[in-house]
Amino acid sequence: MEAQARCPVTDWATDFDHTDEEYAARAPEIWAQLRQECPVAHSPRFGGTWLPTRHADVSAIAHDTEHFSSRGVIVSVFEPSEPAPVGYAPPITSDPPFHEVARRLLLPAFSPKAIRPLEEPTRRFCGELLDDLLDGTGDGDVVDAATGYAQHIPVRVIAHMLGVPTSDGDRFRIFIHRILETAGQNDPVAPEDTLTWYLAEKIAERREQPADDLISFLLDAEIDGQPLSDDHVLGTVALLLLAGIDTTWSAIGATLWHLAQHPEHRRRLRDEPELLPIAIEEFLRAYAPVTMARKVAKDVELGGVTMREGDWVLLPFPAANRDPEVFERADEVVLDRERNRHAAFGLGIHRCLGSNLARMELTVAVREWLERIPEFELADPDAVRWSTGQVRGPRTLPVRLGRSS
Repeated sequence: MEAQARCPVTDWATDFDHTDEEYAARAPEIWAQLRQECPVAHSPRFGGTWLPTRHADVSAIAHDTEHFSSRGVIVSVFEPSEPAPVGYAPPITSDPPFHEVARRLLLPAFSPKAIRPLEEPTRRFCGELLDDLLDGTGDGDVVDAATGYAQHIPVRVIAHMLGVPTSDGDRFRIFIHRILETAGQNDPVAPEDTLTWYLAEKIAERREQPADDLISFLLDAEIDGQPLSDDHVLGTVALLLLAGIDTTWSAIGATLWHLAQHPEHRRRLRDEPELLPIAIEEFLRAYAPVTMARKVAKDVELGGVTMREGDWVLLPFPAANRDPEVFERADEVVLDRERNRHAAFGLGIHRCLGSNLARMELTVAVREWLERIPEFELADPDAVRWSTGQVRGPRTLPVRLGRSS
């Protein structure tokens, strides 16, 4: 299938396109507009797609597994290839009752106890990246905080956990762009250049030579006394790679984008380092990167509209996090926000099982950056490019070193 030419958006309430570059750049403004004028928007694109922007509607859909299936979590011009309840990337594409079994299998690998030993390697990765980024630079020089720093941290961490080469990071970025940013609207590629092919090779290697990593863990795992199917192993490894990389680097990049424009917040975090964990939660709320999706399993009314079986529904958790009905000063970053039950990691049964890992990576990445680069500013606000699709974060982030905003 050849890449489709995209028509310009004519009206965000009736013709929205979440893969449009304007949507990527102006998403918070668009959510606010829709929340006032059309809280549950509809677009004919991708075969029919809904976009709720109120926290109550997003939460209702996320908790309703009867009318909304997780077999499709990435809106695409293609239909999901695997039926419920397993789906193509369990547990995120699984419905009850299989979802609970598949999720429980992974919980030990992402518990606080399991994540704690990864903090030191993550700190080391950040230090190495900052060494490379700052090599030969001085005050006033410009570096890219996204491509030179944020985008590499989760690549190295997830590669370490899966037991795949960190040198394959560029390939990971290509996979992520094709799968998460284009909604299937790209030119076909050779089978050997796909994520499926890549992972099948790595899984085959682990069958021959098991190691202390997540791929080997999955190959040894059982459900009801039976080993996981090959499709289950491959789908889960794909999920861990995609969900563990793009989401986290987007959160790191968005946080640095914010700090580049707010010297008062940089100073406060420097003067009050104990505030960082609370501030991280606020950055996650304000700049939550992930929008999930569902397929309507059977006709349902919600928010004053009728959704039909087979429709796509986007779940913009970032929009829910900026709903003024739930959060005071919703569009402001309040570093010491006390009540902050944000939805950055999702709502309902599919709440992100990697939240402990993501929090650790974001905290370490921001702390290490601020220790080495306490003063920086956007070099050119217009040069910042935000990713399209269902994970939003800066793909390019040129910052000038050593200057106060």
